[in-house]
Amino acid sequence: MSHPASHLRQLLAAPGMVIAPGAYDAIGARLIEQAGFPAVYMTGAGTSAARGFPDFGLLDMGEMVGNAATMARSISVPLIADADTGYGNELNVTRTVREYESRGVAAIHIEDQVSPKRCGHLDGKEVISRQDFVSKVRAAVEARRTQDFVVIARTDARAMLSLDEAVWRANAALDAGADMAFVEATQTVEEVAAVPKQVKGPCLLNVVPGGRTPIFDLRQAEEMGYRLAILPGLMLKATIEAGDAALAELKRTHQAPNVTHSVAQTFRRFGADEWDALRTRFNAGATMEQKK
Repeated sequence: MSHPASHLRQLLAAPGMVIAPGAYDAIGARLIEQAGFPAVYMTGAGTSAARGFPDFGLLDMGEMVGNAATMARSISVPLIADADTGYGNELNVTRTVREYESRGVAAIHIEDQVSPKRCGHLDGKEVISRQDFVSKVRAAVEARRTQDFVVIARTDARAMLSLDEAVWRANAALDAGADMAFVEATQTVEEVAAVPKQVKGPCLLNVVPGGRTPIFDLRQAEEMGYRLAILPGLMLKATIEAGDAALAELKRTHQAPNVTHSVAQTFRRFGADEWDALRTRFNAGATMEQKK
């Protein structure tokens, strides 16, 4: 099996657009892999929510890297992770890249918001200067241990400045060595379509229901020229809605909802067969020793 980062590069180099649904824990990551998707996205918003916070930049690098490490080791497909602003200046960005890369993460994106950041689809954002953003991107590119690790440059300048400014920053980031550009929160279908035409390199589309960017068939995004689409809130939204429904049903009926899988079947989805095989193997060895 190839390294996750080289595997992701192979996926991105192949025809078509890679779709990476978002998860915030190993359960969601496993479900996405088992559903047949080629990559998983670790959402920063979901990671924050899972720790009881809104997506206001309240988590530190250690919390984000720790979650990414758990998710990456739980799946065999590449993990693409949110790395927020890089958690400081160029020195912090350097450490951020090395920490994510050493945990088996295939790619991260780093943005140009002022810290503490906010969800890209909320009001009240601020962005750093062009020079500071390009400097951070350059630091991220130089920090990676292998050239396979994918650095994605995200700009939030559309909301605060203009689409033209966001495109300029995306191209400047690519010139600085970034592997992919991520123009956040485009506001019309026309703007979504314009980005891959004006950005001189691979582009990522962020699909956020209820956010600034209009939602449409992802096959259209592929036709527009996008190479990667992430859906950060997919598992978070599904979990909240399913949880609300199950709790409402319990409160109404005073009965636990029916389930379609047994306990054993559930654990099998998280590697029970592999661990049972190890248990059998080592128990057999212990039995042989006792007979000697």
